Amino acid sequence: MAAERGGCALEAVPLPPEVRESLAELELELSEGDITQKGYEKKRAKLLARYIPLIQGVDPSLQAENRVPGSSQATAAVSKQQKSRSTNSRDERFRSDVHTEAVQAALAKYKERKMPMPSKRRSVLVHSSVETYTPPDTSSASEDEGSLRRQGRISSTPFQSHSNVEPWLNRVIQGSSTSSSASSTSSHPGGKPAASNTAPATAAATVLADLMAHTQIGVPVNSRVSSKIQQLLNTLKRPKRPPLKEFFVDDFEELLEVQQPDPNQPKPEGNQMNVLKGEPLGVVTNWPPSLLAALQRWGTTQPKAPCLTALDTTGKAIYTLTYGKLWSRSLKLAYTLLNKLTTKNEPLLKPGDRVALVFPNSDPVMFMVAFYGCLLAELIPVPIEVPLTRKDAGSQQIGFLLGSCGVTLALTTDACQKGLPKAQTGEVVTFKGWPRLVWFVIDGKHLAKPTKDWHPQVRDASAEIAYIEYKTSKEGSTVGITISHASMLAHCHALTQACGYSEAETLTNVLDFKREAGLWHGVLTSVMNRMHVISIPYALMKVNPLSWIQKVCSYKARVAVVKSRDMHWSLLAQRDQRDVSLSSLRMLIVADGANPWSISSCDAFLNVFQSRGLRPEVICPCASSSEALTVAIRRPPELGGPPPGKAVLSMNCLSFGVIRVDTEEKLSVLTVQDVGQIMPGASVCVVKVDGTPYLCKADEVGEICVNSGATGIAYFGLLGITKNVFEAIPVTAAGVPVSDQPFTRTGLLGFVGPDYLVFVVGKLDGLMMVSGRRHNADDVVATALAVEPMKFVYRGRIAVFSVPVLHDDRIVLVAEQRPDASEEDSFQWMSRVLQAIDSIHQVGVYCLALVPANTLPKAPLGGIHISETKQRFLEGALHPCNVLMCPHTCVTNLPKPRQKQPDVGPASMIVGNLVAGKRIAQASGRDVSQLEDNDQARKFLYLADVLQWRAQTTPDHPLFLLLNSKGTVASTASCIQLHKRAERVAVALLEKGRLNVGDHVALVYPPGVDLIATFYGCLYAGCVPITVRPPHPQNLATTLPTVKMIVEVSKSACILTTQAIMKLLKSKEAAAAVDIKTWPTILDTDDMPKKKLASVFRPTSPDMLAYLDFSVSTTGILAGVKMSHAATSALCRSIKLQCELYPSRQIAICLDPYCGLGFALWCLCSVYSGHQSILVPPLELESNVSLWLSAVSQYKVRVTFCSYSVMEMCTKGLGTQTDVLRMKGVNLSCVRTCMVVAEERPRITLTQSFSKLFKDLGLSARAVSTTFGCRVNVAICLQPNRLGKLAEQGTAGPDPTTVYVDMRALRHDRVRLVERGSPHSLPLMESGKILPGVKVIIAHTETKGPLGDSHLGEIWVSSPHNATGYYTVYGEEALHADHFTARLSFGDTQTVWARTGYLGFLRRTELTDASGERHDALYVVGSLDETLELRGMRYHPIDIETSVIRAHKSIAECAVFTWTNLLVVVVELEGSEQEALDLVALVTNVVLEEHYLIVGVVVIVDPGVIPINSRGEKQRMHLRDGFLADQLDPIYVAYNM
Repeated sequence: MAAERGGCALEAVPLPPEVRESLAELELELSEGDITQKGYEKKRAKLLARYIPLIQGVDPSLQAENRVPGSSQATAAVSKQQKSRSTNSRDERFRSDVHTEAVQAALAKYKERKMPMPSKRRSVLVHSSVETYTPPDTSSASEDEGSLRRQGRISSTPFQSHSNVEPWLNRVIQGSSTSSSASSTSSHPGGKPAASNTAPATAAATVLADLMAHTQIGVPVNSRVSSKIQQLLNTLKRPKRPPLKEFFVDDFEELLEVQQPDPNQPKPEGNQMNVLKGEPLGVVTNWPPSLLAALQRWGTTQPKAPCLTALDTTGKAIYTLTYGKLWSRSLKLAYTLLNKLTTKNEPLLKPGDRVALVFPNSDPVMFMVAFYGCLLAELIPVPIEVPLTRKDAGSQQIGFLLGSCGVTLALTTDACQKGLPKAQTGEVVTFKGWPRLVWFVIDGKHLAKPTKDWHPQVRDASAEIAYIEYKTSKEGSTVGITISHASMLAHCHALTQACGYSEAETLTNVLDFKREAGLWHGVLTSVMNRMHVISIPYALMKVNPLSWIQKVCSYKARVAVVKSRDMHWSLLAQRDQRDVSLSSLRMLIVADGANPWSISSCDAFLNVFQSRGLRPEVICPCASSSEALTVAIRRPPELGGPPPGKAVLSMNCLSFGVIRVDTEEKLSVLTVQDVGQIMPGASVCVVKVDGTPYLCKADEVGEICVNSGATGIAYFGLLGITKNVFEAIPVTAAGVPVSDQPFTRTGLLGFVGPDYLVFVVGKLDGLMMVSGRRHNADDVVATALAVEPMKFVYRGRIAVFSVPVLHDDRIVLVAEQRPDASEEDSFQWMSRVLQAIDSIHQVGVYCLALVPANTLPKAPLGGIHISETKQRFLEGALHPCNVLMCPHTCVTNLPKPRQKQPDVGPASMIVGNLVAGKRIAQASGRDVSQLEDNDQARKFLYLADVLQWRAQTTPDHPLFLLLNSKGTVASTASCIQLHKRAERVAVALLEKGRLNVGDHVALVYPPGVDLIATFYGCLYAGCVPITVRPPHPQNLATTLPTVKMIVEVSKSACILTTQAIMKLLKSKEAAAAVDIKTWPTILDTDDMPKKKLASVFRPTSPDMLAYLDFSVSTTGILAGVKMSHAATSALCRSIKLQCELYPSRQIAICLDPYCGLGFALWCLCSVYSGHQSILVPPLELESNVSLWLSAVSQYKVRVTFCSYSVMEMCTKGLGTQTDVLRMKGVNLSCVRTCMVVAEERPRITLTQSFSKLFKDLGLSARAVSTTFGCRVNVAICLQPNRLGKLAEQGTAGPDPTTVYVDMRALRHDRVRLVERGSPHSLPLMESGKILPGVKVIIAHTETKGPLGDSHLGEIWVSSPHNATGYYTVYGEEALHADHFTARLSFGDTQTVWARTGYLGFLRRTELTDASGERHDALYVVGSLDETLELRGMRYHPIDIETSVIRAHKSIAECAVFTWTNLLVVVVELEGSEQEALDLVALVTNVVLEEHYLIVGVVVIVDPGVIPINSRGEKQRMHLRDGFLADQLDPIYVAYNM
């Protein structure tokens, strides 16, 4: 059986080598595009056919063909069905069996798609809230469907058994479908399915491993993560469905695909419809002139007649209101409201004022008194729900409505008032968004008896407003619909005629009596006809779903008003009652008959209750809307109604708005029932949904419009949309109005069928337009529910809505998951829902989310508050426990991947630029030779000589001051002290270390004077120093290997360090991380003998190596550059000139001293220029954040340097403490310039927030500026912003400028300047002023030709302080040979340049610099190594990361990288783990919207997981390696489909 079901038993046969080779060749052909996916699969299947035994027996899809259509069996199986239904809790309301079968068959057609399951940290699975473990309280059952709980009553028989999800790998080659049992021919839910497939997985393992190697795209599968990514890629290889037409991409813009209509799509072909007129309203001789006149008549002539019976939750009648009582109490209330409520002796209310009615669903009596009391007092009642808590779903919007209606008074009952939340004063709290209300309790004791002479005016019905009914729109805004006295009367008249109501009839009402059909039938029309209403509260229905049927039976009610849900609930419970009879009913009005799925509830209800006296013609579905009131209702035959109609429509045609009766395609059809004929006295037409209301053709779906005296008249206070909805003028195709009367749009989508019956196929509120096709939310819900949901999600707790992402609507489905459903089950259910919706509706679901039980916002009487759910989804406040995003399948309107144009040659480019009047992009700093003011600068070439000279001429001049975390001086060094210490080190090297000239020495020191002294000691001894950051004692495992690597790669012959670090290097812990036996000689310099050095080493030529500068790049490459003595000296001279450094100056440095400009400033510049450096190790800021700024203030430093990580620590750590610092006397007004040392694009937002924050402490807005350096040249730009005197003398350069560029053009390697604030704009700040002696040019990355002004290219630099080459690039030796000796391919081909590896552009500004020249600004865009090539475009990770960080307040940091062409986004979550899954959709949305990229994997991790180096740069490659090796311990990993 198993094999027949589509599983396949595999023998363990390893693949022979020749087959493997052919497979590898095929892979290659596919990746090169020489073969189509289809061809590849065919050939591959052929190759592997001998090794995978064929499926025996019949193809399951054939078995599905010979099924008996479900409906024909339905009647035959009535008796069987009763049995099976009673044991089954499937919801009949939402699907006919036909639909369930359609879904199962659709799933059977699918070959199982192997979707990678999201991985989740265990703690996320355990949701802390207790309530999630109880099934949702039944009030959460939605308006239309029930999640009824009956202890031990309902045992669900699974309609379809599930094969468990085996581990992913075992499924790779099972081409079967999990839903293979769908072809079982049972049409009713109780049918026992056939056994599902269980292929022996163990035998398959060896072959599998073999096959796996060939099913992949060629990435070695080395961990769980990469195998999941692999499955993701495999699922993504399937081509997308919609065939999109080619389109034109403008040079600059990336145009989004506009969906072109498919030429073969169905089009309406019928004639234009005519306006349909209902029967005329009959003339009744004694018809009262207004509703109040009717009340007065019955209240005075028939005071004993029962009007309304209220029940308690046990079903007992607690009170019957008579017409006499209703009249007298309404009079009392009207009198009290008008005469007894005063504020400051003014009456509180005057006729025409709006009053809120706040009554619980269990108190219809008080509501009725309040309603009629207001009408008698000529006040306008606004019935609303009882607000339970301050943050009820949608309650804020109700408050907005009350405010806009000017409501100041709320009427309520004593019991209800007691239950409302109170403030400390004992008054009812003001709810969020609500106006201040006076609460008035209308129980008898608070009402005054009218005086003898007071009589209300019972006027004839007029066009004045009678009452306002609220309605929540699709977007969640609440509007008030005004109903006039005349339309209220006309509606009662029409309903009386349509339903054949007569005096003293009994009616059972299960609906909410505050609005819509419950109010129209149970409060208004009933009084008009002196009927007796039995009102069934919602709370009673929850306890006893049969209560309404029992009441119909015991009161012999002639009419009942219900919803499909009530019929469905009673089906589940009907076994308990054998003796009920529904024979008294002449009409069972189904108020939501317009819901396309009510048909199955009606059919099922009839099936069961026909034997209990229910006649088929009694069931009367009706259609209504808040705006147009009742639109149509089915009449029983005795009232002259035609026989009921049923239509089976093609879902695909409906999505194009066309009606086609479908017989062939069984899978995607919609069966709808008619909602009867239009109301007496009304005219109806169907118009186009969008734009001008043109009449539809006969076979076209449109919006139903009504013209009648019985519709609403306006949205209160909203003139614009009122005109659109209540005053539509339908026109013919020629544009001729069909009537001089305005029509009201009902919001119902449908058509008029044979016999002038109205059919409704959906609501405007649930309409989702996805790439030009219409889908109805209800239909999608029904399909989801047909996928056997009972085990995993709660019935009736499913929300479907659409969100706009990238210029189209995307479908989102949210459901509540049962607490006992396992991850795998839920995930499998989700993937099958996707397939079912895809199959039946031909539309992709963008996001499917499961939330814990009981967490979706509820509508007042059960049901889900859709707009609130959508709001939470978009705000990231839904807290799902499972998410599946499918952007790859849904988003089909991305711009076309960029095809690289054959490049224009460099020569033509130059010519082109010249013709266009563009200058070649080059710039240079000032000329060094003209700037030297004395001979001293030319005298000393070597730093060792400079130090000796300073030790002789100014021995006691202080050079260095090191601060500790307390801000006190830890150590100092004057010229002579430094010289002496350097001598001692040199002696130790030569004597103890026995080193030779030119040997390399690793200096492993914490930041301090020792590091500087040993550096000069090495120079004195003729050795080459390499500064190395010491390992972190708490984190040896990751930091020590780097130390080891630098020592080995630099070929160091000796390590100089402190005693403490020496111990650490040789410790047991160190042995666990590295091989400690292979360390070179380690010398500690803590106590060295005082020995005189015989002679200081003099290099033979300036080109000799001075030191090596090692650094790990952000892409994880360890690169050491060689610095010659000449370059070292030139570097110092250049910095000295740019920053004007003299012995009298003081600068503060808060940088790491190990590489780049940080090392130069810390170790070299003070010795060269003689200024004093105040050294602040950034590490000390961890224990004292304000250390650096306090030092700057204390020493009144004018020039200071820091890194971005230091700036960030200050901004985050001192954000709230500026006042405290001011109290402590911190004053930064002394700072002329604060330079951020960086090898990246300037971080504008950080520098700006830093400036803003510390402006309070006197920091000048112009002080902060940036620098730029890289491996080939550590200092290219420095911007000393000088303020004050120097600026006036003209030596200062202009302030750094900021430009805005178009991010989309940047992806195409173009610079396009735009205005600030324009869409897709990206601010770029100039990186600083180019140093003296430095020349910069922008070259084309591929052709190496020079580029024009404002063109994006690689920054090339030429300067005397360029490094002379890489010592070694660990890991990539061959790649970088030309980095230091590049020449332009055209133009100036003589100059030797170094390539920085950074993209940027030069732009000549309007500003002039000191020499009167126009200033050329250099803008750095980002490192070439880091850019991501996606869809043929170049993306800078930082841009994507910036967008992601903005997406949600809980995202602390973000890093992106690519893996096998998938974009992986890692976000750090700063908040509770419950929020983790909220981020998945937000991250995917923002990257789509702003970058036109689909995120492949979203990884959510704890704060601090993204590795950051000492310069504050993200180490994205380390992160990628950690992710692939499964080392991140992520909270959640989502694989987007």
